Amino acid sequence: MGVRRMNPEPPVPSDASGAVAPEALRKQYESGATVDELVAASGLSYGTVLNQLHDAGTLMRTSWQTRRMRQDPHARQRLAAHLRTLYEQHGATLTELAAAAGETRRAARRLLIEAGGSVRTTQQTLRMRTAARAAERRKLALSLRAGYEAGATVPDLAREHSYSIATVYRLLHQADTRMRPQHRHGPARDARKRP
Repeated sequence: MGVRRMNPEPPVPSDASGAVAPEALRKQYESGATVDELVAASGLSYGTVLNQLHDAGTLMRTSWQTRRMRQDPHARQRLAAHLRTLYEQHGATLTELAAAAGETRRAARRLLIEAGGSVRTTQQTLRMRTAARAAERRKLALSLRAGYEAGATVPDLAREHSYSIATVYRLLHQADTRMRPQHRHGPARDARKRP
């Protein structure tokens, strides 16, 4: 039984010899056509279409993925753009993109490339994540410094941020914080109250 199409696909183009080019089949498939529709449009057998798609490196969908894609023709583009943002701005790995998309790593990689992204090496990802962690740590250190200079004590900051006192001291020193005398951890304004 043939698959009824809401939006009939145009005929699959062929190369100069009259044979259907695998890349043409792949393009049609990735635009939402099913294998049955490609068989009908090309005149090729089901097995031949599958082999051609495989030769072109096509990532095959499940039937529910095809339904989801057809319900919203722009879903793939939006997903690809979202994955690119995660990858480029948040340092996500291909494995993490696959988990976010509910796809395989290979499918996530293809979506990333479709959105105009470039795949990083493992070393580039590690460097990106290290830099992001360093920036986040610097931001935290400056936040602790602001709290300390506003009068908070080191124990107060440790409790508020769920860090050890030693960690708070280390971060304050990294932020070049001018420390109050150690025998008095309270706010600097307390000094004015002494006789």
